[in-house]
Amino acid sequence: MVGGLVLSQAQHQVGIATPRTAAPAPGPAPEQAFRGRDQSPCATAASPRSLDEVRKVHARHIKLGLDRSPRHARPLLAACALAEWPGSMGYAASIFAALDEPEAFDYNTLMRGYVGGRGDRDPAAALRLFVDMMEEGVEPDSYTFPFVLKACAQLGALQEGRQLQGHLVKLRFQHDEHEQNSLISFYGKCGDADQACRAFEQMEDDEKTTASWSALLAAYTRAGRWAECVESFGAMVRERWRPDESSMVSVLSACAHLGAYDVGRSVHCALLRNTVRLNTFMSTSLVDMYAKCGSIEKAGAVFDAMDDKNAWAYSAMVSGLALHGDGRKALQVFDAMVREGHRPDGAVYVGVLNACSRAGLLEEGLRCFDRMRLEHKLTPNAQHYGCMVDLMARAGRLDNARTLIGSMPTGPTDTAWRSLLNACRIHGNLELAERALEELARLGAVNAGDYIILADMHAKAKNWDAAAARRAEVVDRGLAQAPGFSAVEVHGTTHRFVSQDRSHPRAADIYEMLHQMEWQLRFEGYKPDTSEVALDVDEEEKRRVVAAHSQKLAIAFGLLSTPEGAPVRVVTNLRMSKECHAYSTLISEIFGREIVVKDRNRFHRFSRGNCSCRNYW
Repeated sequence: MVGGLVLSQAQHQVGIATPRTAAPAPGPAPEQAFRGRDQSPCATAASPRSLDEVRKVHARHIKLGLDRSPRHARPLLAACALAEWPGSMGYAASIFAALDEPEAFDYNTLMRGYVGGRGDRDPAAALRLFVDMMEEGVEPDSYTFPFVLKACAQLGALQEGRQLQGHLVKLRFQHDEHEQNSLISFYGKCGDADQACRAFEQMEDDEKTTASWSALLAAYTRAGRWAECVESFGAMVRERWRPDESSMVSVLSACAHLGAYDVGRSVHCALLRNTVRLNTFMSTSLVDMYAKCGSIEKAGAVFDAMDDKNAWAYSAMVSGLALHGDGRKALQVFDAMVREGHRPDGAVYVGVLNACSRAGLLEEGLRCFDRMRLEHKLTPNAQHYGCMVDLMARAGRLDNARTLIGSMPTGPTDTAWRSLLNACRIHGNLELAERALEELARLGAVNAGDYIILADMHAKAKNWDAAAARRAEVVDRGLAQAPGFSAVEVHGTTHRFVSQDRSHPRAADIYEMLHQMEWQLRFEGYKPDTSEVALDVDEEEKRRVVAAHSQKLAIAFGLLSTPEGAPVRVVTNLRMSKECHAYSTLISEIFGREIVVKDRNRFHRFSRGNCSCRNYW
């Protein structure tokens, strides 16, 4: 076993019925606590409902000479800073500028407005205001730093945020839960998950809240450290914290990327136990998770149960169906989206075009591309053109695909040329494959996998010298190639295998199972397909190589370790080979098991001797 992600602790402990009792109840978020302080001495009057009302009240204050008094100006400042009226932040700044000796509360109000979720937010202005505050000798309070750290996060100002952490310690706020939560969130949003984890670990147990855990999980998710996100989620529920919605979304995203179906399903069960009704955002996360974990049926069930589908939900379902190669169903969902009055955006069209490409729906894909431009007035970007190149090239229209690459308004991209290169391998066009590799090199985007494709094509044509030369180039250029692996999830633990792997503790059982599988396959007339083995060796050696392919090892272990009739779910970073495809098809029929394999491009679902890809991949 190479690597290994332990997920079972999260799987079996999510959804604890009662929250942790040994720790204090999670306190309010910084902005909620700050909102409570908005009740200034003058806040008893009705809040202004528009900028015009603010101007009228402000004019009266100016006549009475009260506009410079923080006590009287504070409600107007808060109304403008926290509202979403056009131009209100500019007016808030003018109110603030007129104040005599503004206090920390007034600085905080304006900074909060600058970092809010409105369209005219200005985090740089919030940082400048903090500098002014320090220069004026106004001491920050415990509500100041969450807003300033939020500004740093929005700007990606990692160095400035680190300096703020020093101020926190200097002012003895390092044990304030709101300050620490903001610090974890800041480092996470800046992509520094290690520092976020360090800030979390420096908190005492009685200082941590649900928000602290949520910020840590979000930091791991943003950094793409999916396994650590799931492991931290397991630690959270073991310590009897009830996960909030943000925590659930983070772990569902991690499960989607890891293919951790069992953990994701457990999170869903916990949600059903503890939530009366799932909101649209959470339901969309579940659709995405189930689709990416290989269960498009469950994704569809969650999607169909949604009462208030939005464009994001439709987009998640279309993309999930594309991943599973169900192009016709994806087009049906897309048509339903348009009928319901949701305007398609560029993201959903990427899903639609991918669905057409993976299902071989050439004419439908061409019509959708025209519809995108002419009906919905969307300008195709490089991603859309890349989908169209892939669609045409997979369908065998290699010359058309090459012409489209040359006419791309965005200019040729590495994605487009790589799609053409992959299609050349499928259709055996060595000359055009060489051209695609040259263009990738010219763009400075060539990788080890591109050279291996050419080497394998030369080997298939028995051009052994050319194949060796291409492989030598990988070494000469110092290009690293990730080793091929296949992983299978069993009882929440992911077991990873490489070709010819004997490092797993149950290696003897696995190879005995492989022997039994092949013995039964031979009765069905199975003969290994060695045509894709790019080695200049005899046929016997080729058969030995394909016999212990990482995908076969993962399937064998899955059959050994899961209950009779349970699906076997495999994730691999390799493209599905013809040999593994034929092998998995027969195994699904002989053993009566559903085998779901996610390769580097799409899902293959083998059941009763058939594959969902219909032999088009």
